[in-house]
Amino acid sequence: MVGMKDVAEVAGVSTSTVSRVLNGKSYVNEETRQRVLAAVEKTNFRPNAVAKSLKLGHSNTICLMVPAIENLMIPLIVRGVEDTARKSGFSVVLCNTDEDEAIEMAHIEMMKIRQTDGFIICSAYGSEKGIHDLHNQGFPLVMVNRFQPEDVGKIETISVDNYHAGYDATRYLIRTGHKRIAFAYGREELIFYRERYRGYCDALKDAGLPYDEHLVMRETSGAECFYHLTRALMELPQPPDAIFASSDPKAFVIMHALHDLGKRIPADVSVLGFDNVAMASMVEPPLSTMAQPFREIGATAAKSVIRQIRYKEEHGVLPPANSYVMAYDLIIRRSTN
Repeated sequence: MVGMKDVAEVAGVSTSTVSRVLNGKSYVNEETRQRVLAAVEKTNFRPNAVAKSLKLGHSNTICLMVPAIENLMIPLIVRGVEDTARKSGFSVVLCNTDEDEAIEMAHIEMMKIRQTDGFIICSAYGSEKGIHDLHNQGFPLVMVNRFQPEDVGKIETISVDNYHAGYDATRYLIRTGHKRIAFAYGREELIFYRERYRGYCDALKDAGLPYDEHLVMRETSGAECFYHLTRALMELPQPPDAIFASSDPKAFVIMHALHDLGKRIPADVSVLGFDNVAMASMVEPPLSTMAQPFREIGATAAKSVIRQIRYKEEHGVLPPANSYVMAYDLIIRRSTN
């Protein structure tokens, strides 16, 4: 491998001069600088990024941790993070955790070794010690969508107002004449599912409609479990006339089950999702859904962590934590009437 010493020999200068040129930290006369740059190109020298970051104490990189890139919500968040980070001179390292805390911890430790400047966490599902240790150790950090109530005000957080979104979604179904509204409940350890469910319950209460536990489908083993849960739901003596799914992927599985049962959507059952992923407009019928601004969420996360990085560089500590609540929107398509 070509090293800095090789570049110095070709340029006829000392290795310290090569270092000063590459780091841009001190003055080098223009003629010497051009000789060094020409030698770098001739030798095809590539600085060791890890060694450089260890020396400088930073790497201009942000670690973005996601549950899995296959998750339909993730690509637009990633794009928002990357586009915004690049404009500020930061690179993004993407880490998939596969919802495994051991994998998550391994990524965190590796990124700390590489002097990663900040972390954007989209993968938390509980109160993982490793993530909270990052904050306690002074790393710039923002948690996206997945966090616990006690994190708000301590760690930077970003999400939509899931409670009011769940409430407004249910109120829409009530306003359009539905009386027996089922709810497809995701993993209860995730705060956004709990909040959407709470909004659903309060909307029923405020409209004078009874809560029926039989109309609540609870996730047991991923979105696919809602196929069988939907079939069982429709066998009730009084089946629902609408189903509010707490995510679009759940809604797609529910629609599949209804199609297989010969049920017409929305003539027999309306279906409303949550997310507005790309496929929502492509299924048949196109899915009505509560839209989240995923790209803007990613951009806001990048701006948040960069703001923290800059603040810490200037003041030596993290700034007070912000809580960003993003707008949501009801998108009405043909799966509801």
